[in-house]
Amino acid sequence: MVALTDDIKKLLSLTDLVLLDIKQIDDEKCKNLVGFSNKLELDFANYLSDNSIPIWIRQVLIPNYTDDRQDLLKLKNFISRLKTVQKVELLPYHDMGKFKWKRLGLDYALDNIRNANSNDIKVAKEILGIT
Repeated sequence: MVALTDDIKKLLSLTDLVLLDIKQIDDEKCKNLVGFSNKLELDFANYLSDNSIPIWIRQVLIPNYTDDRQDLLKLKNFISRLKTVQKVELLPYHDMGKFKWKRLGLDYALDNIRNANSNDIKVAKEILGIT
């Protein structure tokens, strides 16, 4: 379970809504995508739900990274166990920030990934059962 300080718990008790990004529901895929586990964010979602704090779940839909049918079904199952989710948002991946990475001389890890399109979002929403 996520360990929260008393100050964070106090702040959350005064919070009307938390927008929570779930980068990737599968822990190993999350580590490959962002470099760390999703355990803390999933534990945090459970804490919010257990403490009656409203949540909007957000996930960037990245073709070939976060759009796998089984992963989306796993995400749907996880979300269905949370009591305070008010909204689920899918954000289509785009590469508009790629130039910033290149300008800084950094490798852009998603360099060969296409932008998500409206059909990608439609299919994912159908799997998740959202409108």
